[in-house]
Amino acid sequence: MLMKLIPNFKGMDFFPHDLRLPFMRYKDLAIGLSVLAMVLSLGLFFAKGLNYGVDFKGGSMVELQANNGVADVAALRDKLGSLGLGGVQIQSFGGPSDVLIRIEEQPGGEVAQQAGLKKVIDAVGSGYTQRRVEVVGPAVSSELRTTGLIAVVCGILAIVAYVWFRFEWQFAVGAVVALSHDVLVVVGIFSLFQFEFDLSTVAALLTILGYSVNDTVVVSDRIRENLRKYKRMELNELLNLSINETLSRTILTGVTAIAVLISLYIFGGEVIRNFNFTMLVGVIIGTYSSIFIAAPLLGYLGVKRDWSDQAAKNAAPSKA
Repeated sequence: MLMKLIPNFKGMDFFPHDLRLPFMRYKDLAIGLSVLAMVLSLGLFFAKGLNYGVDFKGGSMVELQANNGVADVAALRDKLGSLGLGGVQIQSFGGPSDVLIRIEEQPGGEVAQQAGLKKVIDAVGSGYTQRRVEVVGPAVSSELRTTGLIAVVCGILAIVAYVWFRFEWQFAVGAVVALSHDVLVVVGIFSLFQFEFDLSTVAALLTILGYSVNDTVVVSDRIRENLRKYKRMELNELLNLSINETLSRTILTGVTAIAVLISLYIFGGEVIRNFNFTMLVGVIIGTYSSIFIAAPLLGYLGVKRDWSDQAAKNAAPSKA
């Protein structure tokens, strides 16, 4: 019925089909800035470290529910901030009556940790009902840090193996550099501003890897098609053509993801805000790396241009 009302509607192109932005003209600058960003991120990581959450450095988590229906987070911060327990984080959790309190690991072992937890419960008073208490010890937190690092590294290696199997080793090199760039820059931002780094951040990093490699594969697939189609075209010109041909898909996908993540960041509450922020930064950086790192590196490494010839040879019947 709708199509009968608007029979001449054929959709709308956000980018002209003949768009030819000169990305390769700036590849040296882009690669240089990316390398600088990676070096600075590593420097920040080793100099300042990360602000690990309770998951990674140990401590306690207490979930409370307000008896009057609304949790006064500001009043709780005033009460608990003067207890001398170090970092105490308070955030809304679930509904307006729920609140989550994180207490960092106290010096003095389990006895000191239990004493600190009791101080918090006493300071909160009878206006809240205790629903859940979790204690993360130093051994468990150290194991979680190691496991999170292994998960990110294994994710990168698995993606590189897939790209290498599907394309050529030059594409795999571009993918691993782009993915490493994405992870390092996000870690550098967290180190610079000392945002809390917890398990939700690791989950977001793994999601970013999947998003970034999907974008990289789309661009790489178009490059491979054009390598078969334009066998005499200069490589940098061909790379520029391929990026422009996939630019509409890249930008529209990125903008859609960013719009959703901004909405979740504003209205999704404190619990998933850390995850959303990591994803938001990662989508922007991942889109950049697909255009300005993974593809331009092929111009330095070179790629073969005879897939179709080789395929024809393989398909041809052998002469007896």
